[in-house]
Amino acid sequence: MIPRVRAPELPQKYSWLNTDKPLSLKQLRGRIIILDFWTYCCINCLHILPNLKYLEQKYKDSLTVIGVHSAKFDNEKETENIRQAILRYDIEHPVIVDSGFRVWQEYTVRAWPTLMIIDPEGYVIGSVSGEGNRDALEQLIQQLIQQHQDQGTINFQELSLTLEKQRQPLITPLAFPGKVLATPAGLFIADSGHHRLVMSSFEGEILYLIGTGKSGLIDGAFNEAQFFAPQGMAFDAKNQILYVADTENHALRRVDLKHQIVETIAGTGEQSHNIRPHGGAGLETALNSPWDLVKVGNTLFIAMAGPHQIWQMDLETGVIKTYAGTGAEACVDGSLTESAFAQPSGITTNGEELYIADSEVSSIRAVGLVEPRQVRTVCGNGGLFDFGDVDGQGENVRLQHCLGVEYVQNYLWIADTYNHKIKLVSPSGNCQTVLGDGSAGLQDGQGKNSYFFEPSGLSAGGSHLYISDTNNHAIRRVDLKTFEVTTLQFPGLCAPDVCIPLNL
Repeated sequence: MIPRVRAPELPQKYSWLNTDKPLSLKQLRGRIIILDFWTYCCINCLHILPNLKYLEQKYKDSLTVIGVHSAKFDNEKETENIRQAILRYDIEHPVIVDSGFRVWQEYTVRAWPTLMIIDPEGYVIGSVSGEGNRDALEQLIQQLIQQHQDQGTINFQELSLTLEKQRQPLITPLAFPGKVLATPAGLFIADSGHHRLVMSSFEGEILYLIGTGKSGLIDGAFNEAQFFAPQGMAFDAKNQILYVADTENHALRRVDLKHQIVETIAGTGEQSHNIRPHGGAGLETALNSPWDLVKVGNTLFIAMAGPHQIWQMDLETGVIKTYAGTGAEACVDGSLTESAFAQPSGITTNGEELYIADSEVSSIRAVGLVEPRQVRTVCGNGGLFDFGDVDGQGENVRLQHCLGVEYVQNYLWIADTYNHKIKLVSPSGNCQTVLGDGSAGLQDGQGKNSYFFEPSGLSAGGSHLYISDTNNHAIRRVDLKTFEVTTLQFPGLCAPDVCIPLNL
């Protein structure tokens, strides 16, 4: 008989979130516990959150999920930054900040995400890593409930928690804006935390609100349509069409400004688990966390974060398929079919190459659009654990989970997200900090005297650069001549359900 292993107790003096007091396994005896070892940069960790929410809501009288945040990046070790991630992803279970990987090591975890299952008597009975395990977990939970009900060792009662979103409701006019797009028609903002798109003038006058503000996948008129944490956008000025990466719906949406209609053009609404290069008709092909878009001619190129690939969609035929990347999470240069990426989250182009913010390897990559169609690394070392904050040349550059990139007049602007900076990269791969000093905050000013908080999108329009300052719930505007940073105001813009906006 295999000996059972008692689950190591959780540290009580560490920081805990989504609860007003630390939780102990001893206090939770009689309940099934799932420990979710995660880090908030990780797309795979984000993908299992809906499964955990389903399970914790369905079995709330017998199951407790506890997030164990074991940080990959330095920036993710800060408790306040983890709190913001909990708010952004609407996490409703307790989270312990696993300082120094103590809990990770005690449970001999090897990968993000890992789920550790503890039975009502306090013994570890199994673990599973990666995505797509909901059905197996539910079957195990049901077996444990039956077994321990028969033994009289289960304690049916709902756990009362004080959530971060109760302490800090998302009532700001914008909530965690992911991407921003400056176009001849105006400014488009992916108001990701409010599950909608905002279109404004460059001075902040609201022109359209697109989406109800509730998460969902519904086509139709602007005031009926629903999105789920939309991110990147691309604009067809001639036809007045906005294309949207509807990230958590795993879909691409088409917003017709003339007719004020939203329709889905790719994705089934379900996440694809096929990481091999493939494709098919847009509406018949499941996608996996499309994060950003750029339009070249009649082709939409997609930074597909989930399978670590770059995709393309022919807007005439509706066919969507992998353009570059094997599906391995790595930094591999070479041909399109040999190359590998690591959670690509930003995309832009000069017409000859695509430029990618390859977030998990903290690098900027280039992908050829003309023969010989090669993939190369512009700057950054390309290692999954090679990150930092070092300006310089090529492979000597260190970024920290960069999410945004914008091509402007032969230079690349970079949202160096976890360094809270905006950097400028030359054609030769020389990278220099232009805005921000590395401190997380909200401060207008010139150049490095300005502060940001995890900026993740940027777009140039005219003589200005617009920045999605995600954790500040703000859009910042930069004068490209003086590098003066100001915060855009949006009079009349409200959070959904907070006030009733004017009929736009």
